[in-house]
Amino acid sequence: MLTTTPSRLRRPRALLLGAAALACAAVAFGAWHAPPSGKGGDAGLMARLMDICTSRDPAQAGFAAENDAAMARMMAGMDIKPSGDVDRDFAEMMIAHHQGAIDMALAELRHGSNEQLRRIAQEIIVEQQQEIAAMRLALDQPLPPSMPAPTQPARP
Repeated sequence: MLTTTPSRLRRPRALLLGAAALACAAVAFGAWHAPPSGKGGDAGLMARLMDICTSRDPAQAGFAAENDAAMARMMAGMDIKPSGDVDRDFAEMMIAHHQGAIDMALAELRHGSNEQLRRIAQEIIVEQQQEIAAMRLALDQPLPPSMPAPTQPARP
């Protein structure tokens, strides 16, 4: 497993990325409105995340568009009809969820410039691909084709 970040730090960062994903999903589905900008603490963080998700800034437009598309695909993939098999339903929803994380991490690699976040995005891709493979094997499904290593440089 690729480990460039101590494990005690990965969880909070993963939670922050998850919060960003949920915030963007909420914007996409019109379920939540950001608190006024200028607030501190968690409210300020969520306001900044919402600003990114709804930005009309051309520098963020590519990231926002890719993230919105990833969120829409993930939400659609998680919206399954129960099969009566709890294990299968769980795995199918988690596979869609993990693929959403991979797609969002790829958007960070294409558009982000913070080297620490880019390393985290690379770790997310590797770890989520491994978990998708494990779930597919548990369901006796074929494995998806391999993806190239997540090393694409940031755009200027």
